[in-house]
Amino acid sequence: MVTHRFSRTASWSALAASLLTLSLQANDWPTWRGPLQNGVSLEHYTDAGKLPETPAWTYDARGRGTPVVFEDKVILWGYRGETTDLVELLTVLDAKTGKKIWEVEIPDYLSDSIYNRYSIGAPTVDPETKRIYLVSNAGVFVCYEMDGKKVFEIPLMEDYGRLTFPNARVGSPVIEGDVVMTHFIFSNWGADGPAADRMYGFDKKTGELVWWSRPGIVPPVDSAFSTPVIETRDGKRVMYYTTGCGHIVCVNTRNGQAYWKMPISKNGVNASTVLHKGNLIAIHADENIDSSDKGRMVAIKLPETLTAAAGPESTVLEGAEVWRLPLGATSSSPVLVGDILYQLTDGGELNCIDANTGEMKWKKKLSNANLHSSPLYVDGLLYCPMMEGKLVVVKPGDTDAEIVQEIQLEGQCLGAPAVCDGVLYVTSTEKFYSFPIPNSGIKVDEAPVAEIPKAGKATSLQIIPAEVVIMNGGKQSFRIRSLDANGFVVSEDVKGVKWESFIPPTARVKATMDATFNDAGELVVAADAKESAGAFKATSPDGLIGTIRGRALKSLPLTENFDEYTLNEDQPTEGVKFSYPPLPWIGARFKFDVREYEGNKVFAKTFDRLLFQRGTVFVAPSHLSNYTMQADVLTEGSARLKSDIGFINQRYLICLRGNANKLEISSNPERLKVEGNFKVSANTWYTLKTRVDVNEDGSGVVLGKVWPKGEAEPEAWTVEAKVAKAHKQGSPGIFGFSQMNQKRVFMDNLSITPNK
Repeated sequence: MVTHRFSRTASWSALAASLLTLSLQANDWPTWRGPLQNGVSLEHYTDAGKLPETPAWTYDARGRGTPVVFEDKVILWGYRGETTDLVELLTVLDAKTGKKIWEVEIPDYLSDSIYNRYSIGAPTVDPETKRIYLVSNAGVFVCYEMDGKKVFEIPLMEDYGRLTFPNARVGSPVIEGDVVMTHFIFSNWGADGPAADRMYGFDKKTGELVWWSRPGIVPPVDSAFSTPVIETRDGKRVMYYTTGCGHIVCVNTRNGQAYWKMPISKNGVNASTVLHKGNLIAIHADENIDSSDKGRMVAIKLPETLTAAAGPESTVLEGAEVWRLPLGATSSSPVLVGDILYQLTDGGELNCIDANTGEMKWKKKLSNANLHSSPLYVDGLLYCPMMEGKLVVVKPGDTDAEIVQEIQLEGQCLGAPAVCDGVLYVTSTEKFYSFPIPNSGIKVDEAPVAEIPKAGKATSLQIIPAEVVIMNGGKQSFRIRSLDANGFVVSEDVKGVKWESFIPPTARVKATMDATFNDAGELVVAADAKESAGAFKATSPDGLIGTIRGRALKSLPLTENFDEYTLNEDQPTEGVKFSYPPLPWIGARFKFDVREYEGNKVFAKTFDRLLFQRGTVFVAPSHLSNYTMQADVLTEGSARLKSDIGFINQRYLICLRGNANKLEISSNPERLKVEGNFKVSANTWYTLKTRVDVNEDGSGVVLGKVWPKGEAEPEAWTVEAKVAKAHKQGSPGIFGFSQMNQKRVFMDNLSITPNK
């Protein structure tokens, strides 16, 4: 089917009635890479002309990613401001006029983003629910109705241990069936405490966790923002993407089952993959896993049969390489048109490759540099935004390419363009642009329809939510459905299950959650339950099995002196005994442990991995607010070399900087950084105290003080930071930074109490 569109040069008033009868969704651009998952538009134009040098309209928002377009609305992830005033924006605009329909601000916090690297990714629109999904730089996962009503908000950093990186590459959620998925580097709790590139799948209507998956290896070496591509294979709906541990992976979209991984790089891989005739094509720019050469484009033969691995990790795919080309790109993804690949390199060169053989057909220099942005192919032309802010329009041929137009935009261009209804949309670090493509008519190819296999016999249970946090005196209900072997839902409502406590055989900490199921199938945490974490197994009347896991957390006040921990684990490199950190704490595993220091059991920063010389731990849920934190802290070292230790209080970091001899308040250091002088002596205990006060008008003050342990608490705060828009809630946390893993930091006698 071909859907015909009218020219943008025609009178909108004369055509209004006719337009109501057309399918406005036929050529929407609801996702980062478009309806074909490869940067190619379905639109074709009659009498197409060059872009006008002047845009039809611009919008005052900066961006480094890709807008999406749905039902005559442009959904933009951008940012505004420079330093303390910088906020990320989720904006919905009228596609014809650029007029703002609604906009929400998403503050950054506790991120490592530098140089205003924001909005490197894209929102996603679900055509079924017509909802917008976005993950912010700080890992705030939001869902909004098209009219601006918030559906849910999940702080992935605090609830699941999502990390941030200075490169600030975020990517885009993807949707399959009733699940919306996002992957990044996560350091959760328990067995999922070690940092790894994990994919989390949430119910797209409720935000409840459905499943999670770790198809790669531990540890990762970088972040990765590769967007998965999805297909049906071996009766399953699977996705392929690249990871922060340098692999291409294959994961079931319905249940998170990992099938295989293939290492291709010694660093994280960011470019998205493309599917071509049973092959998968990927590219990276770092050192190859099997040689010292840097960069390669590779085609691999996808296995016809997918088998779940017996252990926690997926199977390594071997002998699958079809061809290899010595070509590299850090984060620009290939565009596939028929049997031809178009690839931008970091040096601003456009390459044309035969997708069947890997043969280089031609290359064309467009600019001196490119980062992140990928070409967009529309009706025989490639639209290429370059890092210098130049939009280059290229007509590719069999043996060469012609540059047909160049338009200089303000700022830098780092995001791929989008197109819908004959209008090109492109972001820059200064403005958002809308350029009409002159034409006398538009036709749209029919979008491919995904082949969804029918469900077979039920083989397992899927329990939603798959992970829970329950406060003392609270309870949680569940939805239980059955799945077939390929992950498809057989029954939406399985009744009569039997629940029992469950300890995975691979668990290093043999622990159970202090909670019980009542007759209504609700998991109940008693008012006097101890802080704990563990798993439960459900068995249906016909023998199907599923598991969930959860944390039972206490309400304020909270205290921890670590005296009850048994030091029964061996640290062979240091020759000491230790205990794993409190199991319910997010992000603690392998970054911190409990050990003895000067005859007392204390919380200590580990030297386990240099990648995590800086560690953040969240010790209580993200909804808490108006609390005071206090603990005793110490840094090893000398007058010339010390480390840092501090608190996370309501999304602010209050940190004792050893080498700087400062008590510092920050969130993102480029957004907020206030210091107070304090002389720090190595190997000396101090008492650190913090609180955040929020005023009725939304402003607030962040307070911190430090003094020698055992001395009287001073009345004055060591440092105060006034903020115009204060964070109103957030998880209490602990921060430690041992530079190059040289000097350890310690904490003891932690208390978290309501503000007085």
